[in-house]
Amino acid sequence: MRVLVTGADGFVGRWLVRRLLADGREVYAAVRPAMSAAHPDDGLSDAERAAVRWLPLELLDPDSIRQCAAGPYDAVVHLAAVASGPEALRDPSGAWTVNAVGTVRLCHELAEGRVGGRADPLVLVVSTSEVYGRGEARPRRETDLPVPCSPYAASKLGEETAALEAWRRAGLRVIVARPFAHTGPGQDARFVVPAFAQRLRFARRIGAPVVKVGNLEPVREFLHVQDVVDAYARLLTKGQPGEIYNVASGDGISLEDLLFRMAGLLGVRPIPEADPDLMRPADIPHLVGDGAKLRHATGWAPRFTLDATLKDVLDAQAD
Repeated sequence: MRVLVTGADGFVGRWLVRRLLADGREVYAAVRPAMSAAHPDDGLSDAERAAVRWLPLELLDPDSIRQCAAGPYDAVVHLAAVASGPEALRDPSGAWTVNAVGTVRLCHELAEGRVGGRADPLVLVVSTSEVYGRGEARPRRETDLPVPCSPYAASKLGEETAALEAWRRAGLRVIVARPFAHTGPGQDARFVVPAFAQRLRFARRIGAPVVKVGNLEPVREFLHVQDVVDAYARLLTKGQPGEIYNVASGDGISLEDLLFRMAGLLGVRPIPEADPDLMRPADIPHLVGDGAKLRHATGWAPRFTLDATLKDVLDAQAD
């Protein structure tokens, strides 16, 4: 199977490339042009990196998308996006241009290739659980009405809409994945788990118990990134075109409990102190998913416990 991975230089993209190589796939890794000329800090061995075909991709450039999409792929995993909520909030139009319009362009080129007989790839579009927005404190299901409440989530729902329209109109075999919160080694400190790890380690190092935090009331679930890419790999062979799948465990935890759980793994006793600069204006109080549809379709289930996941992140930041 020849698989194109867009956003292969991102946090999840790097893990997915490793997984696909381990599965014996022929991997085409589309990365930002500046990265295609260099070796990304991807954790791949020299042999793995040599096995990947690196391609430049700029979602703001139609010609770049056209050239990247022209290959005879069996599958495409579309990860490239503005993936940070705060970044999208600073520039909503930019997030929409990359996430929604970029996906429109990519799906158009892939659909044109299908009509022209060049290839008929399965296209896995990776969205986000944040499209569900605020709602009841229960696991969200794919049948729930999306009510995004941030520019990031809205642009990702636009991405979904564009891809599924290409499925209905042109027969492009699109699957949408809605992953819930996930983490692991290599995730940057814009995200809550590595941010907590960084602050807790710093507090321990300098002997200061106070840890700056944002809102600790929201409830989230936290999957290991390797479990998430396992779900994507399974959807490439067992997912049904035209369908949406949550990637979710259904096990939620408040951010306050998460902070103290990580502190316990480090052997520290922090004193949380609210920092207005860390507050998000559109926090969703409860965002946990029902992953039954994915399990029934693919047999997927998380392999990493929460403690093992958190320990992996803490160990990756070891002093």
